[in-house]
Amino acid sequence: MAQIPSSAKASLKNAPGSGRSYLLPLILVTSLFFLWGLANSLNGSLIKQFQIALDLNRFQAGVVDLAFYMGYFFFALPAGYFMRRYGYKKGILLGLLLYAGGAFLFYPAASVRVYGFFLFALFMIASGLAFLETAANLYVTVLGDPEKAEWRINFSQSFNGISIILGPIIGALFIFSQTEYTPEMLAALPAAEADQIRVQEALSVQGPYLFIGALVLFVAVLFALTRMPEPEVVDEVGASEKNISILSLFRHRHLRLGILAQFLNVGAQTVLWGYFVDFKLDFAREMHWALAEGYMNLINSITGTSSEALSSTQIAGFHASFALVLFMLGRFIGTSLMTRFSSSQVLTWYAVSATVLVLIGMATGGLTAVICLSLTYFCQSIMFPTIFALATKGLGAESKLASSLVIMAIVGGAFMPLIAGALFKSGPAFALIVPMVCFAYVAYYAARGYRIQA
Repeated sequence: MAQIPSSAKASLKNAPGSGRSYLLPLILVTSLFFLWGLANSLNGSLIKQFQIALDLNRFQAGVVDLAFYMGYFFFALPAGYFMRRYGYKKGILLGLLLYAGGAFLFYPAASVRVYGFFLFALFMIASGLAFLETAANLYVTVLGDPEKAEWRINFSQSFNGISIILGPIIGALFIFSQTEYTPEMLAALPAAEADQIRVQEALSVQGPYLFIGALVLFVAVLFALTRMPEPEVVDEVGASEKNISILSLFRHRHLRLGILAQFLNVGAQTVLWGYFVDFKLDFAREMHWALAEGYMNLINSITGTSSEALSSTQIAGFHASFALVLFMLGRFIGTSLMTRFSSSQVLTWYAVSATVLVLIGMATGGLTAVICLSLTYFCQSIMFPTIFALATKGLGAESKLASSLVIMAIVGGAFMPLIAGALFKSGPAFALIVPMVCFAYVAYYAARGYRIQA
């Protein structure tokens, strides 16, 4: 996140004297990046699964992202105010409890098969994540040398990259059925038999989300038992963070443009992640990328699953997971590049490459499009944390509330998939217009819009 400027100092209340004492808190905070990556990466599996389990079309299933990201929108700012009043540790604990509660709600939601119940559970999970992301993205920037803040947030976000690989694997192995059902197939079956299939498809989400809820509660216990230093940023000239208004923050041009860049970045990411399985099935149902197949066979050899028995949807899920491996690789390489080049330069290269890859995918279709979209994940990898860092850079005592505004911009993930879902009716290439435009703006922000004006 933001580098603490020379005009501001970060004091850590209740912190032991040695810099090494930040290690355990930093490890625990980094675990939060892992946890919210897991929740985000499962949404694509849910969108595909709900189309069968709840008899939804693509546009209706896309409301999963709307419910999820509206949780960020409504709770990011309250999260900032809550932590300004009660501190980071209490904010993180509240976020973890909301996350766990939402995950546990999947069990009754699947039992009654009510879409609104699922959407409420997702909204609750995202509400908790709003607290976690608002806290963690800023927290890691002050737990150490301010000059290395942008590197540190990208490093912590790399563990987010590790967890998001698991979402599609969980979907392929534990949520998607080995028997691939289509709406046409179910419509041809007797009503009672079709309904029983939908019940089983809905129940498949219970186990994974019960496990996630238990894992999140375990992390909450670790936080409760650990002494956490409390960062408080105060300008050298004496400006207290308690005297800052939201509207005053919009005088910073780089923050305004950064909020829009984050809105569009998350929107593009959500379209590609949420609809990747659909893109794969529409562009190249029977053709598979050799690298992704090799990855699938490796995972299946470890889990003891037969690759030959997988449905096209399950294979597409493994392609999505392999794309997320590229995402993780892009994050580590991008973080390394930032030790030699400015973060804005690296972001520019990644954003321009993403725009070009989406354009090639739109123009070619077929397996080439699937490969291009997979490589786009590599380019997306550093966008969120780097935009976050550039948008809040130089804000000192204003950084806490500014971070809430940038987190609120995640709501772009609620609206862009709906636009893409509507464009899907004209073909998958038309749906790709949405991420292409979004990446083009991110490239502009990285090249020019990030600059701080006096």
